[in-house]
Amino acid sequence: MSVLRPKLRALEVVVIQDEHHGRALMLRDTEGIAPSPVVVPAASSAVLARFDGRRSIDEIAREVSRSAGQHVDAAHVSRLADELERAWMLDSPRFHARRRTVVQSFDAAPIRMAAHAGGAYHGDRLRLADFIERQCLRAARPQGGAPGGAALHGAPRRMVGLCAPHMDLWRAAVGYGHAYAALEQALTGPGLEKVDTFVLLGTSHAPMRRPYAVCEKTFTTPLGPLDPDREMIAELAAASRFDVHEDQYLHKNEHSIEFQTVFVRHLLGGRAAKIVPILCGLSDCQARRRDPAQDDRAESFLNALGDALAKRRDRVLVIAGADLAHVGPRFGDPAPLDERQRRALRDRDLASIERATSIDPPGFFADVAQDLGTRRVCGLGPIYTLLRALPPSSRGEMLHYEQCIDPDEGSIVSHTSLGFYG
Repeated sequence: MSVLRPKLRALEVVVIQDEHHGRALMLRDTEGIAPSPVVVPAASSAVLARFDGRRSIDEIAREVSRSAGQHVDAAHVSRLADELERAWMLDSPRFHARRRTVVQSFDAAPIRMAAHAGGAYHGDRLRLADFIERQCLRAARPQGGAPGGAALHGAPRRMVGLCAPHMDLWRAAVGYGHAYAALEQALTGPGLEKVDTFVLLGTSHAPMRRPYAVCEKTFTTPLGPLDPDREMIAELAAASRFDVHEDQYLHKNEHSIEFQTVFVRHLLGGRAAKIVPILCGLSDCQARRRDPAQDDRAESFLNALGDALAKRRDRVLVIAGADLAHVGPRFGDPAPLDERQRRALRDRDLASIERATSIDPPGFFADVAQDLGTRRVCGLGPIYTLLRALPPSSRGEMLHYEQCIDPDEGSIVSHTSLGFYG
């Protein structure tokens, strides 16, 4: 296998410590076309940066040799290119052929299988239900740990929206607990007895071609399935100025919505309900730091979503699966944050949260966009979309905030739980 002008795909790159390479780069395919990640020495970053489809193997070797001040053999560059080609990490005809096959298979299937069961959470139904009860909900329920009873945060109110983490359940158990204990309280109180549809907004960790991607499939969970609301999805498709199903495949391995389905299914028990799963990439709005209200395609979808929710005022609730900051060595920063920097991060996160709980969509977008490249908030799309979808009279409340610190190298992922009432 010989790659003449290698072009690296849009991949997630994570800095790790590897037993063979020391400091290394893990390349992960967030689309799920490549079945396994690839680990390469961190010193290969200069080579990878030149895998742009324009340079030949010899040109890459010469350029890296000049910039590094030491000889880099073309054979080494060729071996790396071949390794990445075999692993489906290069943008090549071979990759596109595989992608067409995988996407067609997913599109033809009526069911979206639980991709992360047994990894990011228990795959066994009983163990999962026990974990949610003991490790998540119990942390936030009223004293005594039982569902129902007095409202968690004052007098009973009608919940219209919720923001929950989308980290794995092990690390964000308490955050999930605060979010879904509040929803549990709302579902057992007055006002939500008619709710039968949950709009689930998630981050797409893979690049999207369109601002939003709707999935019209049944989502399986170890606790039971959740069927799509086909009527509402049809309304969104008809009113949007782009194909809302074009990026549907990206739901296949995306965890941000899958984790919400697990909690929704647990809280509902045998109660019937449907879901509208929506990945919120915001297309080039996020990349250009431009308010989606200025994008005709994004705005057509947001207006369609608002109209669909208004028609179902008492029957629908919107949930965003969204994390906040991603900082530290794992995400490319030179060192872990010290205590002062962690306090500064908290202050920045709380400023963004205040914009959200004030129901200020343009203010929230602008606040997050200003340091998106360094704070790396990956929940911008779903939280912005949630704020746009809420009734005008809504008000928000922070239920929980947390910085999850990696015990080995000190990287941080922060998240929040927010309740919206109206």
